[in-house]
This record gives sequence, structure tokens and C-alpha cells, in this order.
Amino acid sequence: MKGDLFSSGHMVQPSVAPGMTVENAKCVRYTVNGEMLARQGAMIAYRGSLQFERKGQGVGGILKRAVTGEGLPLMAVRGQGEAWFAHEAQNCFVVDVEPGDEFTVNGRNVLCFDATLSYRIATVRGAGMTGGGLFNSVFTGHGRLSLVCEGSPLVIPVSAQYPVYVDTDAVVGWTANLQTSLHRSQSIGSMLRGGSGEAVQLMLQGEGYVVVRPSEATPQKSGQH
Repeated sequence: MKGDLFSSGHMVQPSVAPGMTVENAKCVRYTVNGEMLARQGAMIAYRGSLQFERKGQGVGGILKRAVTGEGLPLMAVRGQGEAWFAHEAQNCFVVDVEPGDEFTVNGRNVLCFDATLSYRIATVRGAGMTGGGLFNSVFTGHGRLSLVCEGSPLVIPVSAQYPVYVDTDAVVGWTANLQTSLHRSQSIGSMLRGGSGEAVQLMLQGEGYVVVRPSEATPQKSGQH
């Protein structure tokens, strides 16, 4: 067979080491030698001796599903082989979490991660009963985490002198040592005069980074009223 489809740019090459690598902009390959975790339904291909097992509610937990209608069921992948993961052709990125790090991320952006990472569900401080995510997943430990994002994300530095205000539906995650609170930037009058209409944003203060996707779309909510 010949043609661009069978060029080296599309052809999968042999893996050189266990673990997670970005196969291309839309897909992550994980060479499994033991166990790893991924969102259910994200596996698009695999080879080798692998077993897949549901992990219940997973990232997002029963509490988040009960309160917000959201949640991210996980699956464990065990054995030896290779698996490829993607989600709705979104862009894929890898985060290296090291001891002492803490990364808070919206569950909808999680694709897969090393079993060596720990995660817990945390309430977004200051969000009360409002915002794009009442509960986020906090990852700690030592390992790699793959995220998906609609488009190319923005990584914005946050400092004590320059807090950052983000749309609650656009935020992907943020690093440790950032404090969150809700911020109202416009009055009803300013919106009537042609303002943006973004009445509430999530304000982040401290020293660190916030990751934002270039989209406010919320496909999970499209069927809700």
C-alpha cells in the first residue's frame, strides 16, 4: 500500500519505554506494564495482553454526579501491551506530576493517568453552589497525567500582584497554592448596555498557573434545562 496515509507521519512506531507518550496531537499511547487508569470509553485501539475493568464513578465521584449530574467513570487497564486513548478528537497534553506537586483539574479534561498518582475530589473554594465545577479532581504523587482540551489551552501565570479571572466553563485546572473565589465583574445595567454578559468568574490568587481552554461551550449541559 502506498500514499500519504501510509507515510511515517501516520505510522505507529515501536514503543521504546513503558508509560505514556503523545502519539499525535489528538491521541495518547500508553505502553502498559502493570496497571494504569483511563476514562471509560476513551480507548480507541490496543494490542497485547490487556484486561479492562470498570472503576465505578471514578474521577468526579458519586457526590459530584448527585449534585451536578456530571462525573467521569474510570477504567483500570492491566497487563502488558499498548493502548491508544482519545476523546472526541480533542487535543491531548501530558502533565508530569512530581512529589510535592498538586494539580487541580476539571474531570471532563482527564484522559488517562499513571496508577502511581493519587486523586481526590475537592470542592472549589468560594464557588458555593455556582460555577462550571463545584467539584474538581486534585492529583498528587509522582507520575504522568494526560489531559484533553478543545483547542490549544492557555497557560496563564498567576501572581500575588496579578490575580486571574476565568470563565467557570472554560477553566481546565490550576496548580497548588492558588486560592479561588467568585468574582462579579458586571452589573445588570452594564450587560444591558452591551457588556459581555459574563456576570461571574472564578478569581485565582497566589503564585502559580491556571490552564484555560479557548471555548466556553459545555456539551455536557446541552441537554439540561
